[in-house]
Amino acid sequence: MLIGLPPLVSPQTRLLILGSFPGAASLAAQQYYGHPQNQFWRIFQAIWPSSPCPAGADSYQIRSEWLLARKLGVWDVYATCEREGSLDSRIRRPVINDFAGLLRLCPQLEAIAHNGGESFKHSRHTALLGLPVHRLPSTSSANASWSFERKLDAWRVVFEKYRLTD
Repeated sequence: MLIGLPPLVSPQTRLLILGSFPGAASLAAQQYYGHPQNQFWRIFQAIWPSSPCPAGADSYQIRSEWLLARKLGVWDVYATCEREGSLDSRIRRPVINDFAGLLRLCPQLEAIAHNGGESFKHSRHTALLGLPVHRLPSTSSANASWSFERKLDAWRVVFEKYRLTD
């Protein structure tokens, strides 16, 4: 049984991005979106060009603080699961994270954005929080049917809606 990562949130988090479950590289590094081919961090660099991630951005701690300062949070739909490799299609016996306590951790939370289809399959659980729920294209390199520019445009629309862009 694989165990996911704790939520990366703060009391100022306004938009929570939910993935499905960390890939093998992310679990090994204990970092959200730790695979270098995943476009997650690159999308944020493009959304905030006037305040890029500081020097030393290879440091997960620095990237995490940079993300939290922009009122974003990151977590996953699944707390645990069984899976060989990193593909969502290989996930077996998943256990959903406890979203009930999320509003206590993030009292300013305005919306949930699901990063990809597997995460969005569980939008009924996040919708119970009474917040708007958005489906975004997966930042995974396995989502090759969407170009980086197309993914960026979709992500930017949601970020602009919540006044989270430059």
